[in-house]
Amino acid sequence: MRWRMGRRSSNIEDRRGRGAPRRAVGGGIGIIIILIIGMFLGVDPGQLLNQVNNVDTASLPDTSKNQVGLNDELAEFVSVVLADTEDTWSELFRNSSGSYSEPTLVMFTGAVDSACGYAQAAMGPFYCPRDQKLYIDLSFYSDLKNNLGAPGDFAQAYVIAHEVGHHVQNLIGVSDQVYKMRSGMSESEGNKLSVMQELQADCFAGIWAYHANKARQVIEEGDIEEALNAATSIGDDRLQKQSRGYVTPDSFTHGSSAQRVRWFKKGITSGDIYECNTFESDNL
Repeated sequence: MRWRMGRRSSNIEDRRGRGAPRRAVGGGIGIIIILIIGMFLGVDPGQLLNQVNNVDTASLPDTSKNQVGLNDELAEFVSVVLADTEDTWSELFRNSSGSYSEPTLVMFTGAVDSACGYAQAAMGPFYCPRDQKLYIDLSFYSDLKNNLGAPGDFAQAYVIAHEVGHHVQNLIGVSDQVYKMRSGMSESEGNKLSVMQELQADCFAGIWAYHANKARQVIEEGDIEEALNAATSIGDDRLQKQSRGYVTPDSFTHGSSAQRVRWFKKGITSGDIYECNTFESDNL
């Protein structure tokens, strides 16, 4: 990905090395469950973080000190990608007679307090609609490469673009509608709605890639394959198979590998936000 000459975003909050308040165990949820959840990208924090507010972090290694000053180039990369999403979505909103409110990206180490609750790095990157901030521990990118088999800078950019996609959903009212609809649904029905929301965020990530490349030629040979590989690696079916050896489709919350690839492709090939209406699609 051609990024080094890109603009750096001013909407970066660097909390690396600060740590976060440690909590006592509660609710019967242990570290193993949190680690499994952490394999899923883009968890809805409004629902999940309330369950982990009291997770015990005393047994986890304190990495807040030895990570200070590391990953500076990666932090710079994140800032450039965020800036590129700002430029892309600002233009798209402007073309629709709207105004894009830029989110803030928070880099943290180990654990963080957000307006949506307390979160550990094991949960993966997430977006909190209550404070309109994206949260990421940059060590996730090592997991993406080494544990999930999805290396490459464009795979890393896809992660950020997906979370920005959730921000776009928040701005256009999709997130509120999904939240209201889920309140009257069964768990399996709610999961299906969550899948639709996540797949739309994947499509929005593709929308960003299409317009960013059209305007600034950021995509290099192999980049699209990196993003598709990342989408494949974080499909619910693949993650469930990897973590427990079998797959339960009714419990999917983000979509299968094939679905995530399909919707990212739809965004990056069309560049049309109206092609991302997963909620009315007959074929997810």
